[in-house]
Amino acid sequence: MSGGAPRASEEALIARYFAPLAGEGADGLRDDAARLTPSPGHDLVLTADAVVAGVHYFPDDPPDSIAAKALGVNLSDLAAKGAAPRGFLLTLALAPDWSEDWLAAFARGLGESAERHGCPLLGGDTVKAGGATLIGVTALGEVPAGTMVRRTTASAGDRVCVSGTIGDAALGLRLRRDPAFAGSLDDDARGALADRYLRPRPRLALAPVLRRFASAAMDVSDGLAGDLAKMLKGTGLTATVEAAAVPLSPAAGRAVADRPDLHDLALTGGDDYEILCTVAPERLDAFREAAAAAGVPVRAIGTVAAGEGAPVFLGTDGRPRAFASAAFSHF
Repeated sequence: MSGGAPRASEEALIARYFAPLAGEGADGLRDDAARLTPSPGHDLVLTADAVVAGVHYFPDDPPDSIAAKALGVNLSDLAAKGAAPRGFLLTLALAPDWSEDWLAAFARGLGESAERHGCPLLGGDTVKAGGATLIGVTALGEVPAGTMVRRTTASAGDRVCVSGTIGDAALGLRLRRDPAFAGSLDDDARGALADRYLRPRPRLALAPVLRRFASAAMDVSDGLAGDLAKMLKGTGLTATVEAAAVPLSPAAGRAVADRPDLHDLALTGGDDYEILCTVAPERLDAFREAAAAAGVPVRAIGTVAAGEGAPVFLGTDGRPRAFASAAFSHF
């Protein structure tokens, strides 16, 4: 805001920007809590993630894309559990230099994303931050009772599968930091990578397919190699993955072809928000067909096996790949 004009109160900001996004049971955000009744015969599924300026996004990223990311990373967790979204709570801690122009664009992007994915705002809190802006979302979904897909329930012999393409967001982030790193990519390829970093695509259409076929699932948020290790840690299982089988988009494929060292970044960088899952081998073909019918491509990239230790990623020469860092770390 400029010209020393007084800022609106919290109540005025909520009424202006967020009450129009409120869903059923939220009473127009006029109360201190909302009401949500699960569908008969369903379990609630809850997840919470926060994004922080300077850590998960650049402060000068478009506000609407920041909103889409804040909601999208949580919807991705719901999708991996096989859940359909029902609504979300928003905690918005604004940095001292916030402006109403920024907030208006943020609210617009949040509303568009919420409507697109059928996940209305149910409530939350808006406060002043002592430092960087923090956006916390708690997303609520539901699954038919007893059908939530767990993370650590794979079995030896299962095939390891991923949805979509891997590495685009990590390369998009690298491009954001260093526009010259992918000098041979055309504008369309650069734009595609940048957009995957800015706007996650939660695979909600895959949720019912996962409930039918997946023995375990999670979303890829901190890097494929590291997240697969998390999935199998403590289970007495490991896995072998063919690195060349991991699907890359045309843009990422061109970047890796020009600079093979970027393949490690694609396999270990975060922000993919694709689905990583395991499927019994005899059900793999049916899983692929059901996923394709839902509009989500999936690919088998490896196999779960009994044993200890981190999953092994094999190069085209059949030798294990060593990564300097297998996953993004928050601390």
